[in-house]
Formats: sequence, structure tokens, C-alpha cells
Amino acid sequence: MNETKDKSQELSKDKSSVYSASGVNIDAGNEAVRLMSQAVKSTFNKSVLSDVGSFGGLFGTEELFKMKKPVLVGSTDGVGTKVKIAAEAGIYTTIGQDIVNHCIDDILVQGAKPLFFLDYVASSKLDPQMIADIVGGMAKACKESGCALIGGETAEMPGVYMEGEFDIAGTIVGAVDQEKILPKQNIKEGDILIGLASASPHTNGYSLIRTAFKGVDLNKVYPELKAPLHEVLLKPHRSYLNAIYPILQEHPEIVKGLAHITGGGFIENIPRVIPSGLVIKVKKGSWPVPPLYPLIQKLTGASEDEMYRVFNMGIGMIAVVSPDTAEKYRSLVGEDSWIIGKLEKAQNPQSKAETVLE
Repeated sequence: MNETKDKSQELSKDKSSVYSASGVNIDAGNEAVRLMSQAVKSTFNKSVLSDVGSFGGLFGTEELFKMKKPVLVGSTDGVGTKVKIAAEAGIYTTIGQDIVNHCIDDILVQGAKPLFFLDYVASSKLDPQMIADIVGGMAKACKESGCALIGGETAEMPGVYMEGEFDIAGTIVGAVDQEKILPKQNIKEGDILIGLASASPHTNGYSLIRTAFKGVDLNKVYPELKAPLHEVLLKPHRSYLNAIYPILQEHPEIVKGLAHITGGGFIENIPRVIPSGLVIKVKKGSWPVPPLYPLIQKLTGASEDEMYRVFNMGIGMIAVVSPDTAEKYRSLVGEDSWIIGKLEKAQNPQSKAETVLE
């Protein structure tokens, strides 16, 4: 018998037990990695040079050499209090898609395509299957957009999060050729705003949503929603990459700017890509508003202006185009779209762009 080895194993076991008793289970973390490994590997492409579990993710630069002047674009985000609804419903497969697609859309508005993604998942107690479901959703979204999931962190933090609570965040890195960076400098009076449908509230406004449906069974089917509440609320943030990116590459003259309608809704997000001296006129009623939003407004008493500042109201991405290319864009995008507004000259040419609802 190797007495030294036995004592070492016993000491290791004792230390593990003490750590586990304090609320952190290393074995559960290892099991989570095992369960998610295949999903993560399914996102790998020839540019990925590292394996699951490496200290850092390695990504080759071959894709960058296809551009004249490649520019890296990075973004980090979370999904807010949508995680509370996922936890309450016990459904974790869509929340991972939310974070990836949100990040993809945030860099798409600058003309970039995603290269790789890194995730962060923190919880009060590490449930291997829950973590695997979350990361599996991330992998699904990454694979659909040709983005590699090359690394991440899983943190078990008892005392920081209450029992059953978790949070997720993600960082994406993409690339765009410098000459194709959006928004362009030729956005002007008379340009048209074309909206594409959202799939849900995406990842914004969920604190107000939780107020609206406080105490309501998430399995409840409201007549106007025609589906269980949890199904409607947990529909993942959609990615607009496959609809829009080919247009940016093959017809770069068409799209002048893109606005991702996230936190701040129409009021805050469209002005982010519009130059000073212009007013953004958005015509309410020019697209079908999904029934969820009038229901939320009725249950909370929120004003119409506040609804348009909190939610996407059924429009998740807006393109700025010239009037003479509007119909070509709508044809190329390959899905339902709506002309929802236009740009007009402001009285003060120095004033910052602002959204006006009509």
C-alpha cells in the first residue's frame, strides 16, 4: 500500500468536502463541461485552434485576410431580468440563444459578421443540466450564424445569488471591412426607415413585463396571445444576420445605416445612427403590433410613449435606405418588412437627432 498516496487522496477528498459544504461543487462543474462539450464543439470551424477547457480560446485570422482593411468589432451584453422568467418556468434552452443573437445584432449594425463568442454563466448553485441547456442554446445560435463558441466561464457563487437564481453575459468579436462600416456618412433628409419584425420583446423590458404578470401562472393562455405565457415571453431574440449581411456584402450601396431596437426602444436607439440636424418621424400603425404589447400596456397602465421607449413593439431591426432603393432592399431581405418612417430636416441643424412618433 502506498501510504503517501492514500493520505494525499484522503486530504484531497476532505478539502473537496469542505469546499462543497461551503456551497461550491467542483464535480458539478466538471459534469457541466462534459454535458456541454459536444454542443460547443459543433460550433468550431477551421479557425478555432483550441479545444474545450483551454485556458484561452485560440482563433486564427484567415478570415480577416479576405478583407482589404479588416476592423475588429467587439460587444458585451446580458439579457437582463428575462433570466428570472426562465428560472421561474424552468426553461433554459432559449436564454442562451438570446444572449448570442443580441450580441450578433449589436455588431451587425456596424456592418460586422461574427467571428467568435465567449460566455459567462453565474448561479447560486451549479446545476449541470441547467448549464448545459443554457450553453446548448448559445451553441445553437452560434452555429446558425457561423460563429464559434471558443470559451467561457461558469461561476457558482452562493451568497451572491439567491437560491435558484442565475445570470448570463456574453462577449462577441466580429469583423468588418473598413470601407463597409455602418452607419455611412450619406444619411440625409428624405431617407426611408424600413423595419423587420422582432420575435418577442427580445431581451428588453422584462422588468416591466414581470410587473405586468406578477403572480400569474406562466402556463396561462391569454386569449389574445393564443399560447402559454412562458412560451410567448421566452421566445428568443432573433438574429438578423442571415437576412441582412448578404445585402451588405453584395449590394453595399443600399443600406446606409441599421438600428437594433433594444433597451430604449424607438426613442433611444434610432438616433444612435442618425446624424445631427435630422428628425426621425416614425408612423405608428404602419406595421402590425403584436398583441402582447397592448396587453402589457393594459395591465400596467404605461403610456404609449413609454411603451415605445421600453419595447421594440414588434420591430427588432430598422434599416435606413434611400427612397429609390427601398423596394430593392425589401425584395432582397426575403421576409415581411414595413416602411415605418422617414427622416426630415430639423429646425436647428445643430440639434441631435430625435425620434418623433406620429
